[in-house]
Amino acid sequence: MKPLLIAAALLLVPAVAQAQVAAATVPNSFDRPAARTQQPVPAPSAAAPGPAAAPAPAMSTTPANARSEEVLREIIAGGQAGALPYATMTDDLAAKVREQEAAVLPILQGFGAIQALDFVGSQEGADLFAVTFATAATQWIIGFDDAGKVDALLFRPAE
Repeated sequence: MKPLLIAAALLLVPAVAQAQVAAATVPNSFDRPAARTQQPVPAPSAAAPGPAAAPAPAMSTTPANARSEEVLREIIAGGQAGALPYATMTDDLAAKVREQEAAVLPILQGFGAIQALDFVGSQEGADLFAVTFATAATQWIIGFDDAGKVDALLFRPAE
């Protein structure tokens, strides 16, 4: 698992105040690039060009982990029942999520029943799912370590 994916982040829906929990700062490579604005492009200088930025890795159409949907459903169901399944998580992630449990559980419970859970893509070892609940549309990112434990978890409102 890429070191930058070691994160536990839970983002509240905009109607409830914006809040976030993170184990580390993680760039969100699942988002589409921001729309370009029409700004003049500076003329190239005579000096040697600097290093080019590496392109973002392409998103795969197959899950990085065959268990990701099953485990994600288990995490959501556990949260809605009031008992997150910490045994599925790494110790570090479980500790980060426990710190936010009192705030996260009511949010998950308020979403209502899952209406749809769809795999969107996989990038750098993590899988992205679109999860539509009775009262909210969300995006979830889940990643696993080499031992098969969840070491990256994020949910946020869908765009």
